[in-house]
Amino acid sequence: MIQVLGTSWALLLGLMLLMLGNGLQGTLLGVRGEIEGFSTFEMSLVMSAYFAGFLGGSRMAPEMIRRVGHVRVFAALASFISAVLILYPAFPNPWAWAVERVIIGFCFSGVYVVAESWLNNAATNETRGQSLALYMFVQVAGIMAAQGILLLGDPAGFILFIVPSILVSISFAPILLSISPTPAFDSTRPMSLKELFQTSPLSFVGVFLVGGAFSAQFGMAAVFGTQAGLQLPQISLFIAMFYVGAMVTLYPLGWLSDRLDRRLLIAIEAIIGGTGAFLGFIFGGSYVALLIAAFFIGGMTNPLYSLLLAYLNDLLEHDQMAAGSAGMMFVNGLGAIGGPLLTGYAMTLAGPGGFFLFIAVLLLATAGYAFYRMTQRPSVGVDEAGAYAPVLMSATSVAVEAAQEWAYEAAEEAAEEAARDENGA
Repeated sequence: MIQVLGTSWALLLGLMLLMLGNGLQGTLLGVRGEIEGFSTFEMSLVMSAYFAGFLGGSRMAPEMIRRVGHVRVFAALASFISAVLILYPAFPNPWAWAVERVIIGFCFSGVYVVAESWLNNAATNETRGQSLALYMFVQVAGIMAAQGILLLGDPAGFILFIVPSILVSISFAPILLSISPTPAFDSTRPMSLKELFQTSPLSFVGVFLVGGAFSAQFGMAAVFGTQAGLQLPQISLFIAMFYVGAMVTLYPLGWLSDRLDRRLLIAIEAIIGGTGAFLGFIFGGSYVALLIAAFFIGGMTNPLYSLLLAYLNDLLEHDQMAAGSAGMMFVNGLGAIGGPLLTGYAMTLAGPGGFFLFIAVLLLATAGYAFYRMTQRPSVGVDEAGAYAPVLMSATSVAVEAAQEWAYEAAEEAAEEAARDENGA
């Protein structure tokens, strides 16, 4: 771990600053929208726009990098992010915000591709697992810390919009001045949607539904908090609990996934997350209940995404995994675009509790479909299953492919070592 920090501290520091800026602007817009009197539909449109931009950026950024290089792409996109963050309070209009959210989602996606490429290039086969673990820690810690920064200013003013702009601008320095060489870049062409569905209907449907649940919590949690009458410190802690849950459960559930039928574990995780969301809907008047609900929702959605990818890989050859992951990220992005919009509609019909109700429906539907698929195809034996690669849904294809390659290599080494021990015995 010390070796990884020694070679990649500049990249990780820059990524931390980026995550602080991204985590802060998402929550801040939800609070400021209520102050400006935006309707639930208008805010759902604004929040959905980010995921539309992110999906577009994940498709176009690789070509941009091939044409002009990592450094220019990073500098250009990060500059746009910094500018848009300042434009939010200058033009408090939902349609202007929606356009700006498309831009900022596109830019953050491209910036993550560049940063993840550098981080992956700086790692060796021996340190890649530690690098990925640190990267995920930085992502989650950055978003959690951003919720604390929200308490340092007035959401009705300009300061809290200037702070993330400054953080993003400062992130240029450690990344662009890093001594790490510019990595070679080659993107993977995704499998077609038809091929993905035919290979694993459960992974296809599950990733789509979980994408909607994740974007709902990422985009609409602050909107829910304002409509539920929570104070700013309460909203901050409420949103942080989603990521506390993700940090606590991602690795333990991954350990279980290598020892149980993955479809059964998918169903169990989805039931736990859906039940937590339903309890949030029923007992939403209790702030403690809201925190518990947020913990279980966040603690299940990110591991579910990793588990669904791992189950898909169980059914693919090794040389197909990268293409399958790229295709699944596209499916996840499609689900994420619709998440805030449908959440806003549910909140219009059922009040603020519609936020939890929508997430509960998606997660419980995932569980029901997992049980159905268990009746349609024999299970993959635990001994035949591939390795689980823990990834967050905010990661791009670069980090996902690196995580899967590391997990595959680790599993191969473990199998070879077990075979040597058996022969020796």
